[in-house]
Amino acid sequence: MPELHQKIFDFAARPSLGGEDYFVGPSNQDAVAWLDKWPDWSGPALIIHGPAGCGKSHIASVQLARSAGVLVTPALLKQVGLPEILESASHYVVDDADSGFEEEDLLHLYNGLAAAGGTLLLTAKVSPARWNSQLKDLDSRLKAAASVAIGQPDDDLLKAVLAKQFSDRQLLVDQEVISYAAKRMERSLAEVRTIVDGADKLSLVKGHKVTMPLIRDVLAIGSAG
Repeated sequence: MPELHQKIFDFAARPSLGGEDYFVGPSNQDAVAWLDKWPDWSGPALIIHGPAGCGKSHIASVQLARSAGVLVTPALLKQVGLPEILESASHYVVDDADSGFEEEDLLHLYNGLAAAGGTLLLTAKVSPARWNSQLKDLDSRLKAAASVAIGQPDDDLLKAVLAKQFSDRQLLVDQEVISYAAKRMERSLAEVRTIVDGADKLSLVKGHKVTMPLIRDVLAIGSAG
């Protein structure tokens, strides 16, 4: 088995929404370990935080599918209202909880689901200690909740996800090309999709496989944009 393919199988792959795989590596293994404890968390809430592109939204989708939960957004709160949301399910996910949400809404959501024995996964860019919440009750609840960080993906994780997404599109790409892209791309799982999509389209335009010169062109287009 080629070395790169073996690397892929060294990661534990988790199913998520959309039929994709969620690869577990050093940067996210602590967060995944906490998800595996669900619903037996130490409290009703778990907070996962990390920089943009580290995979927080993807891991949130895994939890949504696992718990048959509801994704709570500012738009949903405005359109439906919190009482109806709390009647619709027992488990909830709030993505990017540290931006765009009214603190009172988060507090009432937390209190409501906690009283009903539900669970709440929140994702954020920074830990609760840095949210500067103006509501003391919310601040105390968030700081008491379990909190775990996700780091930026390392080269091995980026290579595994690149290889998987190229394979999903039936694109045969040499290990050398994937390694080259992983070392030079933005440290972001979101960027993987951008690179694979760009390589796929450019290979169709040029009429040949994804080669080293082609991936250099894709990376150059990305850096110029």
